Amino acid sequence: MIKVDNLSYSFPQKDLYNKISFTLEDGQHCAFIGTSGSGKSTLLNILMDPERYMFEGKLEISSNCRIGYVSQFSQLDKTKEITVFEYIGEEFIKLQNEITSICTEMETSSDIDSLLEKYQQALDAFHAIGGEDFESNMNKQLTLANLSKHEDLPVSKLSGGEFKLIQVIKEMLTGPDLMIMDEPDVFLDFENLDSLKNLINSHKGSMLVITHNRYLLNHCFNKIIHLENRLLQEFDGRYIDYNFSLLQSKIELQELAIADTEEIERNEILIDNLRFISTIHTEASRGKSLNARIKIQERLEARRIKAPFVDIKQPEINFITNNVLGETIALKVKDYNVAFDDILLENVNFELKSTDKVALIGSNGTGKTTLLREIFKNNHDSIEINECVKMAFLSQLQGEMLNESDTVMEEFFNVGFKTYDEIGSYLLNYGFDEEIIHQKIGSLSGGEKNILQLAKISAGKADLLLLDEPTSHLDTYSQIALEKAIENYNGAILMISHDFYSIVNCMDYVLIIEDKTIRKMSMRKFRKMIYAGHFDRDYLETEQKKKAVETKIELALKDTDFALAKVLSEELEELIKLL
Repeated sequence: MIKVDNLSYSFPQKDLYNKISFTLEDGQHCAFIGTSGSGKSTLLNILMDPERYMFEGKLEISSNCRIGYVSQFSQLDKTKEITVFEYIGEEFIKLQNEITSICTEMETSSDIDSLLEKYQQALDAFHAIGGEDFESNMNKQLTLANLSKHEDLPVSKLSGGEFKLIQVIKEMLTGPDLMIMDEPDVFLDFENLDSLKNLINSHKGSMLVITHNRYLLNHCFNKIIHLENRLLQEFDGRYIDYNFSLLQSKIELQELAIADTEEIERNEILIDNLRFISTIHTEASRGKSLNARIKIQERLEARRIKAPFVDIKQPEINFITNNVLGETIALKVKDYNVAFDDILLENVNFELKSTDKVALIGSNGTGKTTLLREIFKNNHDSIEINECVKMAFLSQLQGEMLNESDTVMEEFFNVGFKTYDEIGSYLLNYGFDEEIIHQKIGSLSGGEKNILQLAKISAGKADLLLLDEPTSHLDTYSQIALEKAIENYNGAILMISHDFYSIVNCMDYVLIIEDKTIRKMSMRKFRKMIYAGHFDRDYLETEQKKKAVETKIELALKDTDFALAKVLSEELEELIKLL
């Protein structure tokens, strides 16, 4: 289906790929992963429109390959008054009308030959998208996505998550040979995410999907392409097995790297001794010995273990609070109501203590973001913020909290940093090196912008963090770093999230929106609810045990205890079998 061979590509300010190669075969469902800003979306753009890009290397795509595409940025057009059926069936309806029109024209025209040719072309296009079975296939897909009652609903009435699923269905039903999707899971609620999983797994053609969603990664793909440090690695198999192979490689390579380093250090001592001796004894043989030893050192340095896929860039997120509140109430919401065309929320009551970490969950379009914004604005009679509390807000709309015309550097002068060196040193911990901090924020990837928001929040030392989908666009390594930061934070957090891994790993309890109000739910009940809809029994507990063993392996590697790391990796392998 696709063959990429030794492809290299650069922006003026950044090298993206260095001689990367991979293949995608007919019927494979491939997850495309890598750290934020590594160039995943750009590579998809090159595949879809290679003529626009000046790249080196070879790119082969089957000549008859039809590509379907779902963008991460496509927005619902609230002004377009068409139904779900009319939106999904746009191409089908157009061809059907064209065929009918040609048939009508043939009844009175004398130019039958040209009309027959047009008729055949339209009929071929109709067959190509499965026109005979289009309506029944559409109904099957809508049922699979739990949207069977939405066929006659105006598109403008859909939630953002529902519209994303409708886009996926529309592209799938045209029968593409290759389906390309760029983070189709962003902002989907739990039920819609499950529907997306069903749609992906039901698709018979090839797929190339950028995703950082751990649920989809673990349940949908049989091939992994990993882009990291300008290089690419492909793996035939499940994501969970790929992660395990990465960890095993890390254990082996770090052991070899330490042996290499020790040998290089020993050789350095010999070179120093030979240099000292050659200053006292000037015989030619001394110089030859020194030169020979230097060449050995150069060979040792050249062969030193390089492991781009185990040396993964992970931000060091660190939320800090002045922590002057002690144990008190940070936020109180009493008899809160909000309505637009319809009532969204009514009679909402809850409070947050100064160290509570709480997830706000509910279906798309139920008012979660509206409530979070109202709390941040703090000008509503039903919302009371402790006067000592300093708040920070992470927005889904990244341009709301970041000035996209600023450079990364300029943005942090506005936060209170005084010098370039101070900003550069701070941002290095978040994965922003010198080539990035002088870029315009608007040129960054979605994941980089979210990490930038997290860096700004951390620098502000707030006591109450209001986080609206903070894991969206983040790669899995950054998601794990965020979870660690939340666990270590001493302030209060109210977080909108559809990522049940982050909720289970970090939150004290859940506030769930149901029937236009909010009720408190314990983590135990939340787990049971998630199991019922998404997982086999004990899945998340096994996931947490897996994470705990992985953490122990990382600590063993820090202590260079490779024997313990190998024993733990065997324990990890047994847990993976349960998943």
